[in-house]
Amino acid sequence: MTGEKVSLTKEKETLLITLSAKAGESRMPDSLLKDRFAAEAVSRIDYDFSRLNVDRDMMIGVAMRAHTLDGWTREFIARHPDASVLHLGCGLDSRVFRIDPPPTIQWFEVDYCEVIALRRKLYPERESCSLIGSSVIDRHWLADVPADRPTIIVAEGLFPYLAEDEVPRLLRRLTAHLARGEVVFDGYSRLGLALISWQPSVRATGARLRWAMDDPRGLERQVPRLKLQTELLAYDPRAYDSKQIERLSWAARLTIGLFAALPALGKIGRLLRYRF
Repeated sequence: MTGEKVSLTKEKETLLITLSAKAGESRMPDSLLKDRFAAEAVSRIDYDFSRLNVDRDMMIGVAMRAHTLDGWTREFIARHPDASVLHLGCGLDSRVFRIDPPPTIQWFEVDYCEVIALRRKLYPERESCSLIGSSVIDRHWLADVPADRPTIIVAEGLFPYLAEDEVPRLLRRLTAHLARGEVVFDGYSRLGLALISWQPSVRATGARLRWAMDDPRGLERQVPRLKLQTELLAYDPRAYDSKQIERLSWAARLTIGLFAALPALGKIGRLLRYRF
């Protein structure tokens, strides 16, 4: 069977990095994510994934990040059975299938029209899951999202690719529209962005990273409704048990040790949860 053709470039093409990583980790016998939908999607796409150079350590690291964001989303849904989930820059992530929310949850997947069209070909339709084809920074799509339900906004691997002024502006618009909820995402310092930019996978796409976060409290000043609730540093032991770290190569474990010893390195990447 002929696979689905993919003609994404630059920032849009980076969604294939995370898809490849989650699919690869899910094929491992000791998988944390167990994302069969990602693995099946990769097998159905006509694309040379080898050019992205996604290695085992990246697979495990991306799975650990996704697992934490999935956990925060599950916690929110458990507290708010009438919630909405707003998945920004969803790409080809199969989070809605991993979490498998009850039909009382309204789930919204938002990404560029060509990405949403590809999602429709690769993933089955799901009750109470709406697909919105739009740039996340466009003003019009938010009208389709109810304002009166508690809402968790999930943005994995998205904000660093937006312009510096676009992230706070987007978050101000979202928090002005929505009554209450949380925002969960990954953020990186300027040093973190520089290091990510040199990763072979990112360089292969030609994508440009723009938005850095050196101080999570700074976002509270830019978006007054946001209040920082949880901050986890890269490979924070509070988020992962030792078995996950042990899965990584010795070189990766050595790097994590340096992160723990040197605060400037430890803060290059964070997983963040804000409430509003």
